[in-house]
Amino acid sequence: MERQNLTEVSEFLLLGLSEDPEVKTILFGLFLFVYLITLAGNLLIILAVSSDPHLHTPMYFFLSNLSLADIGFISTTVPNMLVNIQTQQKSITYVGCLTQASFLYLFACLDNMFLTVMAYDRLVAICQPLHYTIIMNPQLCGLLVLVSFLISLLDSQLHISMVSQFNFCTDVEVPSFFCDPSQLLNLACSETYTNTIIMYFFGAIFGGVPVSGILFSYIQIVSSILRVSSSGGRCKAFSTCGSHLSVVLLFYGTGLGVYLSSAVTSSARKGAMVSVMYTVVTPMLNPFIYSLRNRDIKRALERLLSTTT
Repeated sequence: MERQNLTEVSEFLLLGLSEDPEVKTILFGLFLFVYLITLAGNLLIILAVSSDPHLHTPMYFFLSNLSLADIGFISTTVPNMLVNIQTQQKSITYVGCLTQASFLYLFACLDNMFLTVMAYDRLVAICQPLHYTIIMNPQLCGLLVLVSFLISLLDSQLHISMVSQFNFCTDVEVPSFFCDPSQLLNLACSETYTNTIIMYFFGAIFGGVPVSGILFSYIQIVSSILRVSSSGGRCKAFSTCGSHLSVVLLFYGTGLGVYLSSAVTSSARKGAMVSVMYTVVTPMLNPFIYSLRNRDIKRALERLLSTTT
């Protein structure tokens, strides 16, 4: 098999989820519907938080930033897929592929960081309620968002710098609907062992530390709630964490499913189907989880919709 340097590879071929024209038509309608629902749901969350003074609190400030990250996450993959199906094109340029992978890392890490920050916010609200407004002041909230973005940007650039050092064979076909970084590792013709180890090391740091922070926060939260004497107080405290905990389980559960499927199954196409849950379904469900389980969001959405109508 002929080898050539990565800088000479002009494009990659995205094989998508199916080669059947009828299935492609169904996928186009389904993904367009999911994309529009995701945009509408997350934009409504952002508008509700920004328009309602009662929601100008740290928790909802972080929630609106999470919605922005979810919009960016799904917009990195789905629009390009819809254009490819509509135009019957499979190709994506080399620069476009690496750019897409870079934004995937960026927004995935942003989701990770914002979920960690939101866990810390719930920790302070439940364990130190009297000092909540002092600790979670606007300056700290803005700083946490800025640090989350900078860490995510660093994570994205470190991973892409590793991928950019790979050499690929000619006629590179990616068995997915987007430039999945894990698929790019499998398609590289050059030796990738060292770079792969480095990438997993970075992933363990940028992913493991936030997960540890979330686990630590909820251990402290559960310990504090169990010390509450009344059952009503415990239920109220648990309810404030319900939506966030549901999103955490969904985000990390689908991410773990993608990892396990890529390790267990030998079919790259099946792995691409599983990745749909992580890259498409999760950003769509997040606003529904928060709006259905949160009375304040429901009231704000009702006031927003009644005002616009």
